[in-house]
Amino acid sequence: MKKILINNNPWQTRIAITKDGQLQNIYFSAHATQTLERIFIKGVITKVLPGIQTAFVEIGQERAGFLHISEIDRELAIEKISKHIEMGEHERPSSRQPLDISKILKEGDPILVQVSKEPVYEKGAKLTTCFTLPGRFAVLMPNIPRIGVSKKIEDREERNRLKDIVKSHLPEGMGAIIRTTSEGRTAKEIGKDLDYLIATWNEIQKKFEMAEPKAKLHEDLDLTLQVVRDNLDDDVEFVITDTKNDQNEIYKFVKNIAPEYIYKIKLYDGATPIFEHYGIEKQIEAVLDKKVSLKSGGSLIIESTEAMTVIDVNTGKFIGKSNMEDTIFKTNMEAAEEVARQLRLRNIGGLIVIDFIDMSLASNRQKLFRFFEKILKEQDKFQSVVLKVSEFGLVQMTRKRSGKTLVQQLTDDCPTCRGSGFIKSLQTECYSIMRKLKEFLLTENPQEALLTVNSEMFTYITNIEYNAILYLEKTFNCKIAIQDDKKFVLSQYKFEKKP
Repeated sequence: MKKILINNNPWQTRIAITKDGQLQNIYFSAHATQTLERIFIKGVITKVLPGIQTAFVEIGQERAGFLHISEIDRELAIEKISKHIEMGEHERPSSRQPLDISKILKEGDPILVQVSKEPVYEKGAKLTTCFTLPGRFAVLMPNIPRIGVSKKIEDREERNRLKDIVKSHLPEGMGAIIRTTSEGRTAKEIGKDLDYLIATWNEIQKKFEMAEPKAKLHEDLDLTLQVVRDNLDDDVEFVITDTKNDQNEIYKFVKNIAPEYIYKIKLYDGATPIFEHYGIEKQIEAVLDKKVSLKSGGSLIIESTEAMTVIDVNTGKFIGKSNMEDTIFKTNMEAAEEVARQLRLRNIGGLIVIDFIDMSLASNRQKLFRFFEKILKEQDKFQSVVLKVSEFGLVQMTRKRSGKTLVQQLTDDCPTCRGSGFIKSLQTECYSIMRKLKEFLLTENPQEALLTVNSEMFTYITNIEYNAILYLEKTFNCKIAIQDDKKFVLSQYKFEKKP
């Protein structure tokens, strides 16, 4: 059974979802910062770049958001082009001619946008005009007239029933994605959810006409209620929080949207902090480690860059009970399940390459591929595309990005290695300082010089490279004094010319 655990402090809210005691998802919300994803904003177009079919939109943040032509819904594109044609600015494009963003958007124009992805690294927020409004049973697409059904609803009759219900409640020109939670629900329940979402969309449109540029028009529920809305179902044993105020708010919310689950809302009043009591703190720390141990004795090594993530599978201590092929196959199957969990838990998206251990039998590679696809489909709410296992045991896949990874949320780049993950050796740094000292003596020609270095570097120079200092003194006819500064990092140094 699953549990939803909520730890609320004045500075931060943390929410963990566990299954049989094992952490499946973790969410953080710092009260001093605001999440941008899903927010509707009245933006202003600041720059249109036809070469990359992208517009930059001012949304009141440090960096402008970017809107690619693929994220502009067709109705808006036709409306904008028609407006420009009436003004005599453009000719009407042919039906086969690809759309040009410069004929759709103009600098200085206001535009309604929704943030689809948080800013990452040096990139601004990714924006869209293909709007979505999530509800309990459906996600409303107010300007995309298409109805989709969750792949997890497999019964054909049920899929058709849900489509008919949604069609009967949607105004013309609107669409929706039917969520897994809608399975078995009545037309009245689903209709109530859709009516609320449609009313919300109408309110956003009214606000857009009246609002000042860069104004926020609508944002989703706070994180706690979002997680409860998206995850509370029959599989959840209970939702437990450590504050009475949270319990009351969640109770009211659930009573309104899913009254059959109100008995699952509980208050934790133990002496030990809730995350420690349920073993969450140690599991969060483990997620920051590159190495993930498998129960069999094997392991995963997870390395992420801005461009892609690489996951290496190792057998480790697992030797199996039969032949080598059997050992490798069992390790790979266990690794596939753990990889799916780690991708969810660490919120890893984009291009991912998994280096499974090479298997001789093509049938085993096929079984692994099908199992991995099945696990992702059943347990991961984000869309992914997986290619078949190659002869070298590599699996290439993509997974939808959503905000920052867990590592980005919880860590900063090391000031010493600057995020590279390694630092130069003591010897390499020493030789670099010695070369710069030689250059300093050559250009400044001092009678006496003072070299200040890190304590560890001081010990290395005075014990290992002191003959080099004597050589420099003799060559440049200069006295060189060396001192250490405990505040210096290994690569730091300072030259001073004594009077």
